Amino acid sequence: MAGRPESDEHYVLDLCDKILGASGRRQATFDWLRGDPSPSRPLGTKLPVDGFWPGLELVVEFQEEQHSKPSPFFDRRQTVSGIGRGEQRRLYDERKSLLIRENGLRLVVIDKSAFVIRSKRIMRDPGRDCAVVRQHLSNYANRS
Repeated sequence: MAGRPESDEHYVLDLCDKILGASGRRQATFDWLRGDPSPSRPLGTKLPVDGFWPGLELVVEFQEEQHSKPSPFFDRRQTVSGIGRGEQRRLYDERKSLLIRENGLRLVVIDKSAFVIRSKRIMRDPGRDCAVVRQHLSNYANRS
C-alpha cells in the first residue's frame, strides 16, 4: 500500500489544487462535523474531509472502493455505535453530505472509478486525470 502522500487520494487532491489555483487543506475538520459519541468521546470524534478550500467554500471527498462496495479489510472492526463499519461509513458519508451543505459549503465527490484503474491504483496520466477532475469541479461551479 502506498504511503499517504503517494496515495490516489493525494494525487487527486493535488490535481484539484492545480485546477483551482489554490492549495486545499488535507484532512480538515470542523467542530460541527462529528462521528457518533462514545464513552471516551462524548461529543464524538471530528470527522475529517479529504480536502477543503476555505476561500472557495469547497469540500472535496475522494471516494475509494470501500465507500461503494463491502470491504472485509475496512469493515472488520465493530464501531462505538454497535453497527458494522460499512454501515457506519454509509451513515457518515450521508452526515457529511448533509452537514457540509447545511454549513454553507459546497461538496464535490470524486469517485475513484471515474479514473482508469490498474491493480487497484489510478493509472496516472495527468492530462486525462485533470480532465476528469475538471469535469467534477465544473459541476461544483455550476451549482448555485
